Amino acid sequence: MSIAANLTKLKNEVSSSEVKLIAVSKTKPVADILEAYNAGQRIFGENQVQELVEKHEQLPQDIEWHLLGHLQTNKVKYIAPFISLIHSVDSLKLLKEIDKQGEKNKRVIDCLLQIYIADEETKFGLGFDEAIELLRSEEFLEMKHVRIVGVMGIATNTDQEKQIRDEFNELKVLFDGLKASFFRKTDSFREISMGMSSDYKVAIEEGSTMVRIGSTIFGKRVIPHWKNKDAADSTTPLSDNTDATLE
Repeated sequence: MSIAANLTKLKNEVSSSEVKLIAVSKTKPVADILEAYNAGQRIFGENQVQELVEKHEQLPQDIEWHLLGHLQTNKVKYIAPFISLIHSVDSLKLLKEIDKQGEKNKRVIDCLLQIYIADEETKFGLGFDEAIELLRSEEFLEMKHVRIVGVMGIATNTDQEKQIRDEFNELKVLFDGLKASFFRKTDSFREISMGMSSDYKVAIEEGSTMVRIGSTIFGKRVIPHWKNKDAADSTTPLSDNTDATLE
C-alpha cells in the first residue's frame, strides 16, 4: 500500500482512542514525508538532530516536529527555536540545558521524561526513583522555560506480549503516580508516549496517548540515506523495527 493508504488505515485504528499518531520519518527522504504530509499528517518524529534541522528547513512550516532520539546537551541549541516536543529527557543536566536554550529563544519547550522500562541495557531513560528525584529537585522547580507534559518509554524488543504489556502498564502506573504527586493541578501533564509499529496496539490498550510509527507508515524496505536517495552505494537496509531504536 501507499504511504497515504497506510496512514488512513492507521488513523482509522487510533481515532476512536484519541491517540496522537507520530510519523517516525528518520532516514526517510523528503518526498516520502511530503506524501504523508499531503495525506494530512502533521506530526513527525526524528532521532538525529542534524537530520531534523535540515528537514525542518526544507519542509512546510506547519509541521509539528518531535525529537525522539537520545539528545546530547551540546545539540539542544539547534532545535530549541522550533521543536514542538522532546520525548527523550533522561537527565537533570539535559533538562537544564533545554531550559537555558528555551530562555534564549524566549519560549517554553515541552518535554517528556524518558523512563527506563525495558529489560535491555541498550535503552536510555530515568529509573522511577530518578524521575521522582528530578521532579523534587530545587533546580527543576526554578526552571521557567521547560514544561514536563508527560512520560515516554520503550518496551523490550521481544515477541512476548505479556512482557511488553507489563512494561507499558508499569509506565502508566508511574504516570498516574507522578500526576497525583507533582501535577495534580496541571492539565498539560497528560501524555504517555509508548508504542511503535510492533506493539502500538498493546500500548493503546495500556493507556498510551502517543504512538510512534515508522515502518507501518513508510514501509519496510531498503532505501539509501534520505539525502542520497539516488546513490546506490549508500543504501542501508532497514529492519522491521525502524522506529524502535531511539538513539
